[in-house]
Amino acid sequence: MSNPLADRFRRWFQYECNVHARVLASFESVPTERRESAEFRKAVDLMSHLVGARERWLDRIEAAPPSNRPLFPRDVRLDDVRRDCSQIERRWTETLEKLDDEALARVVTYQMVDGTTSSNQVEDLLVQLFGHSSYHRGQIAQLVRAAGGTPAETDFIHWVRDPGP
Repeated sequence: MSNPLADRFRRWFQYECNVHARVLASFESVPTERRESAEFRKAVDLMSHLVGARERWLDRIEAAPPSNRPLFPRDVRLDDVRRDCSQIERRWTETLEKLDDEALARVVTYQMVDGTTSSNQVEDLLVQLFGHSSYHRGQIAQLVRAAGGTPAETDFIHWVRDPGP
């Protein structure tokens, strides 16, 4: 049975995984002497925020207890972000493999950060996930450049042309 919309979300997630790996690699382009700069630290913290937000949305979709990871972490170690990113990508991959178009229409009710309750379709949550990541990747690119590094190329169209490994 074909699941065109679910397949599209799986493809977008492959893109996300690839460009997030590129973003993590771009941190290495920052000169060693600039890795304690405010710009570099903020870029790493934002990447950790992305990982935490991905985990939070997945917990909501799976009706799992929320993690105790802070949503806006500070002074995160880059190695920890790499590890956490890899772990959450594995969880997302497993969930998305089971996703079909019917599951995308399922309504999820969850608690927001401010304590209020909200409900959305899984499809809407995935769109939020991808848009949120794109927004923060742009911020990270600016911060990496300000710290003296070379930002990763993360535009979708560039990935389509050359998805890399």
